[in-house]
Amino acid sequence: MEIGLEKMDNRIKDCIDKSVLCWLATVDGDHAPNVSPKEVFAFYNEKTLLIANIASPGSVRNIRNNPNVCVSLVDIFVQKGYKLKGTAKIINNSDASFPDKVKFLTELFTDAFPINEVIEITVVKAAPILAPSYLFFPDTTESKQIENAMGAYGVRPR
Repeated sequence: MEIGLEKMDNRIKDCIDKSVLCWLATVDGDHAPNVSPKEVFAFYNEKTLLIANIASPGSVRNIRNNPNVCVSLVDIFVQKGYKLKGTAKIINNSDASFPDKVKFLTELFTDAFPINEVIEITVVKAAPILAPSYLFFPDTTESKQIENAMGAYGVRPR
């Protein structure tokens, strides 16, 4: 169930912190949807998610045309996450906050990627994402999902 949001809570922050990728959904000028994976993103504050524009000309063009966006984040092992909706704006080097936001992202990740712009999303709605197993099989546990995912991906815990 999607809910209006005063602020992102610790569960959402933890999901953002644990996610390897997020998926940014935008709409182009012809009203066609576009989804693009993003690798460098972070919880900035209780209302804001930052995404680095590394190679996202389509997403940026779409946001300039229509700032309404949706971001999905999923912990691939637990198979739970969040769908976040809000409005985005493009922060570039002419914006006074640009250096601080780039520094924030590079300190969390790396400075190996050139960050051309920062996509700043004000989150106003959130909804949990659950793998269908949780809905159709009530005895599904996070530990069982992790075990199954590790087997499927051929990885082992540290």
